[in-house]
Amino acid sequence: MLKIDNINVYYGAIHAVKGVSFEVNEGEIVTLIGANGAGKSTILHTISGLMHSKTGGITFMDNSIATVAPHKIVERGLAHVPEGRRIFLQMTVQENLEMGAYTQAGGTLDNDMEAVFNRFPRLMERRRQVAGTLSGGEQQMLAMGRALMSHPKLLMLDEPSMGLAPILVEQIFSIIEEMNKSGTTILLVEQNAQMALSVADRAYVLETGGIAISGTGKELSESDEIRKAYLGG
Repeated sequence: MLKIDNINVYYGAIHAVKGVSFEVNEGEIVTLIGANGAGKSTILHTISGLMHSKTGGITFMDNSIATVAPHKIVERGLAHVPEGRRIFLQMTVQENLEMGAYTQAGGTLDNDMEAVFNRFPRLMERRRQVAGTLSGGEQQMLAMGRALMSHPKLLMLDEPSMGLAPILVEQIFSIIEEMNKSGTTILLVEQNAQMALSVADRAYVLETGGIAISGTGKELSESDEIRKAYLGG
């Protein structure tokens, strides 16, 4: 579904992503793990069209998206929930969700909204509340719900558990698994390597901008090397 081929991304003189290649197959949860500054978020920004690679290519659903505008990438079915959630703080919950549906024909809006409220009942209770007054967990649910309004074939999640209490982290990850079982392919960037590997079909470990190790979620969670480096083992 998504193929990343030898991308190299720079911030000025800093070589942030170095020759990275990987793929995400339809129906999978694939995770990118690694320390802060390893290049994980930069890769997602590059796939989304917010940054550009000097080399290589990015293919989604058999079409190159390397030079496609970010809003057109969303229209093609690839949605991005950014690090820090980036919801519209001054708007209500419902208005945020409506913003997520800007690529969709108007006739599906009510059904899509109902589907998001069924998945996130807390948002239904808060639908008229200003988004900036929500808790961290509710804001994360809203960011995910907003992305789902665009009917994504592939959903990219950047640090969905950041800043959340452990009980909410478990809740967010069970929602991620549920979304995947409902047919959404997921590319997950996550600091919490243990949780990420527990839900992932496959995983890639990034170190200083390059892929150091890859394998199934199970293989990496059982690896002594990974346990010592990322799982506190």
